[in-house]
Amino acid sequence: MERTDLKQILLDQQAQRLPDPCISRGILHAQHTALAGPSISIITGLRRSGKSILLQLIRLTHQPSHYWVNFDDDRLTAFTVADFQTLFEVLVELYGHEQIFFFDEIQNIPEWERFVRRLHDEGYKVYITGSNAALLSHELGTRLTGRYTEMTLYPFSFREFLNWKQISLTTPLNRLTSLERAKLKHHFTEFVMLGGIPGYLQYQDPEYLRSLYSSILYRDIIVRHKISNPRIVKEIGLILASSVGKSMSYNALRKTVNLSSPSTASDYCKYFQESFLFFIVNRFDTSLKRQIQYHKKIYAIDTALTCTIGFRTTDDTGRLLENIVYLELRRRGLEIYFHQQKKECDFVVRTNGTITAAIQVCTTLSQIETRTREIAGLVEAMQQYTLSDGLILTEDETAEETITIANITHTIHIKPIWVWLLEAEDVWNWMTPTRTV
Repeated sequence: MERTDLKQILLDQQAQRLPDPCISRGILHAQHTALAGPSISIITGLRRSGKSILLQLIRLTHQPSHYWVNFDDDRLTAFTVADFQTLFEVLVELYGHEQIFFFDEIQNIPEWERFVRRLHDEGYKVYITGSNAALLSHELGTRLTGRYTEMTLYPFSFREFLNWKQISLTTPLNRLTSLERAKLKHHFTEFVMLGGIPGYLQYQDPEYLRSLYSSILYRDIIVRHKISNPRIVKEIGLILASSVGKSMSYNALRKTVNLSSPSTASDYCKYFQESFLFFIVNRFDTSLKRQIQYHKKIYAIDTALTCTIGFRTTDDTGRLLENIVYLELRRRGLEIYFHQQKKECDFVVRTNGTITAAIQVCTTLSQIETRTREIAGLVEAMQQYTLSDGLILTEDETAEETITIANITHTIHIKPIWVWLLEAEDVWNWMTPTRTV
């Protein structure tokens, strides 16, 4: 690139651009030590989930001693790895010699990792954002091993959603009045339907979500993987969006969209997962081979997004609630499976090689058939993994039950999902932990 053009672009980019209101993200507090450490800090996540804003918030803590470059700028489309040295020189010329670099959407530049590695090895601190997990992982694993800390930013959690609505929690959850509980439940109902993608919350225009989804399909899947038949990608996306909380086999998917093999269907699903659109959850088994062979369950990055692009004919509130619980478990950095033998349990959590928690999710336990099914599935999982406690999350029920089977006591805790989402920060490591490689 021409040096004079690059200089003008950098001058134009230096202004802080923060929305009003600007929501502080939980990851900023939960991962403060790792973010500030000497490793290259890499923040990944769905496009338009707030990574650039998070980077701006981190940038505020380093004012004015840093460099900022946004590689999602259309004027940088001709930028190549050969231009990085010129970039460095222009930054020093404009702002003096600083030790901290912020690179937004750097994956747009092929072989960017060569320059970032050199900066790190020379003692500079580097912050990076990127929207495609696989794209980053390939480069990180080859040239940045041992030099970076990676974390994922998800759309707003329920607490962040409340912050966006400028609602502060000043009363402990166990001391809420009936009116305060009713208001929080109302906001949770909004959260289920509106999701947590910041841009959609601002405008609440379904076309925004459709445009975002189409952009990810094209840029992160079709173009990146050189897919010659976009129809297949669109059909699989529609199936996944319509299957949230449901089970699916790769062989059935293969037949539906007329693919050559189940492994090809698996590859397509992996592309969606790498782009942070959908997640594939395995049925737990001590045999990895059987896990691979079993059917999977599907969850989405955001409830509003999946409702907008998926096909539905009935009320899917229960599955949307299940999706919200799944996303929160991911935020907490947990290894998640589902349990199925004679009965089914929505989630089992594995810690250090051992199943340590079992969780059921449903709208309500008021119907005897639902109550019987949910408790039976939870108890089967508790027995299978020798757990003394289990959890059932519903829209608005609170109770504790003790069940004794074969002289073994099982305690079942029942609580509202919205309470569980808000209360557990001192109990769980609720934000995604860093992964240092």
